[in-house]
Amino acid sequence: LTWDEIHGIMERAVKRGLQRRNAEVVDAIGVDEKAFRKGHSYLTLVNDLQRGRVLYVAEDRKQRSLDGFWETLTPAQIGGIRAVAMDMWDPYIASVREHLPEADRKIVFDKFHVAKHLGDAVDKVRRKEHKTLKAAGDDRLAGTRYDWLRNPAAMEPRDRKEFAELRKSELKTARAWALKETALALYGYIYERPARKHFRWWQNWAARSRLEPMIDVARMLKRRFENIITYLKHRITNASSESINAKIQWVAGFGEKFDC
Repeated sequence: LTWDEIHGIMERAVKRGLQRRNAEVVDAIGVDEKAFRKGHSYLTLVNDLQRGRVLYVAEDRKQRSLDGFWETLTPAQIGGIRAVAMDMWDPYIASVREHLPEADRKIVFDKFHVAKHLGDAVDKVRRKEHKTLKAAGDDRLAGTRYDWLRNPAAMEPRDRKEFAELRKSELKTARAWALKETALALYGYIYERPARKHFRWWQNWAARSRLEPMIDVARMLKRRFENIITYLKHRITNASSESINAKIQWVAGFGEKFDC
């Protein structure tokens, strides 16, 4: 199978689904991108988050890539969409705002993407600190990259104990990790008012941390906060979209093995 053949199969499948869907109203959708060929090619995907199915596929990840989705819907279908889970890609945001009434009340920046931004910031702190420590003969941070990114509850008991010692240390990476975990505690709130208070307190802490990657990510999250806190109202994530995308990636990868 060539890439063009795989893409054709996907397009035909979506077309058949659209024909069967008729005037069906979908309550919550996920907008995501999928990179192929090491990031040189992209697809835009729109998924039904409740039923775990693909609603729409388009080439690239530009605003017009998503604009085409709205053109397949009736006014009633557009009006029936209560929430959109997505990352912080500006062309997608622009498309949703242009086509979906009250878009800013409905856009939910996916919490797993928020977690990734925070995790990347922690890793930047770790890499810089590891370089400094290593030059002084201190290898405490060697081989710990993924420890700072995963849930300690998923670790083996011995690893968890060793990581607990690192977390309690004076390391800058430990402070960055604490900032990450405290930021993500936002998703445990039920009500918006205390969640906003928590975020303001966290942002002040991050601003005083003297850890540039954490300061930068805190500023970014502040700019995006109004569509982060919408999670508390809609309680949706792009988790099912990621599952669908993984299957699409497998199909494409399988086809590329036989690409002539």
